[in-house]
Amino acid sequence: MKRAALQKLVNIVFHLIARIEFVGADRIPAQGGVILATNHMSRLDTPLLFLNPTRPDITALVTDKYQQYRFFNWFTNTAGGIWIDRNKADFTAFRQAAEALKAGKALGIAPEGTRSTTGSLLEGKSGTALLAMRTGFAVVPVAITGSEVAVAQFKRLRRPRLVTYFGQPIPPPPLTRDDRDAALQRYTDEIMCQMAALLPPQYRGFYAEHPRLKEILTGR
Repeated sequence: MKRAALQKLVNIVFHLIARIEFVGADRIPAQGGVILATNHMSRLDTPLLFLNPTRPDITALVTDKYQQYRFFNWFTNTAGGIWIDRNKADFTAFRQAAEALKAGKALGIAPEGTRSTTGSLLEGKSGTALLAMRTGFAVVPVAITGSEVAVAQFKRLRRPRLVTYFGQPIPPPPLTRDDRDAALQRYTDEIMCQMAALLPPQYRGFYAEHPRLKEILTGR
């Protein structure tokens, strides 16, 4: 099966089994490299990004532990995903991600680095910020709700409501040697707080009381 056919199939299946909604998808640049940084609560999150209505060319970084599962291995390879080893600094995956961006593709990534089992945000890692700052491509914060309970609702023969919210692109600051670590932390916090601002309060987790989130919510 080719990628385009897979997207059509996934689109049909998802709309049959769930209520799918995309909010603010017009905020994603229609062309050129861009990073879509999303929260991560379910294995459904990557397929949802795959269905976004603005960038059908999207690829994504996917943890290589899913290679052992036949379906996820097939799906990721057919969709053109990039495998990443989350247990080390995976320079090969970083290079492939940078090449995809420079080729003008959209790239999905989960800054938390793993699935949240609490249904709320974990602390973001600096890899997404580093990729953006090294390549110069902006980050669009993405917030998904409903995926954390979707499988349980499927089992009860219910159609879950899966909503994906998109924020405004966040241009990366310059990466300098003198201020590298502090700049990475500030940009990571900005990405995660902008993501948290898109989410209902119960999803904000680690960032619920972050000063930057409070500034965003009050319009400062």
